[in-house]
Amino acid sequence: MFYLDKEKLQNEPSLEQQDSGVSDWSLRFRELAESARYPALRAFYSAGAVAPETPLAEVPLVAVDFETTGLDPRKGGIVSIGLVPMSINRIYCSQARHWVLKPRAALSSESVVVHGITHSEIESAPDLSRILDELLMQLRGKVVVVHHRGIERAFLNAALKARLREGIEFPVIDTMELEARLHRCKPPGFWARLLGRKPASIRLAQSRERYHLPFYRPHHALTDAIACGELLLAQVADRFGPETPVSELWK
Repeated sequence: MFYLDKEKLQNEPSLEQQDSGVSDWSLRFRELAESARYPALRAFYSAGAVAPETPLAEVPLVAVDFETTGLDPRKGGIVSIGLVPMSINRIYCSQARHWVLKPRAALSSESVVVHGITHSEIESAPDLSRILDELLMQLRGKVVVVHHRGIERAFLNAALKARLREGIEFPVIDTMELEARLHRCKPPGFWARLLGRKPASIRLAQSRERYHLPFYRPHHALTDAIACGELLLAQVADRFGPETPVSELWK
């Protein structure tokens, strides 16, 4: 995941500038399947979404991470995508996928420093449209797991609008938001402010550290996707359970 100022990103409500507000994704997907024009997008919606009362133990998941040219989906583009299918019991690394893409937005020197993907690497890389059908097939029928939904959902929606003139909607479990429920649920008290205590970080690495998960070098889309998936497994084991309805976690 690319971020230049993650603390700023954490303190903002959402880079999507809105949340889905969808309570029943199964119904929403049926509606979207009827209106979608692009065949692979129609197939994605036609596969359906799990019902909100479905226990986590029965929910197929896929952890996803993007590296991008910046933080604004209206101006930036996707440089790489990593994904790995999973359940609350297992991460299927043998089925993981990783793509380096040629964004339509220019690479900035700041983004190159962060994710390490250079101009020469993207020169011969495909546009997102070349791998879009496979990406949608990998996401089909699953609940997406991310660490900060304002990146992955917003950037994919913007990218599809630019290429297909129609966006995409899907539910996500946001591991950053799950951490925020614990560590950002209320403003710091008087003494904490007086002593200059900072709130607990909800970055991916620091969140993993609280669950005694190993450190992974950040800013590689596939590594970050796996790291996000592992974080969700730890969060579920610590605070939820296999019978928890998926609606308690997704947005």
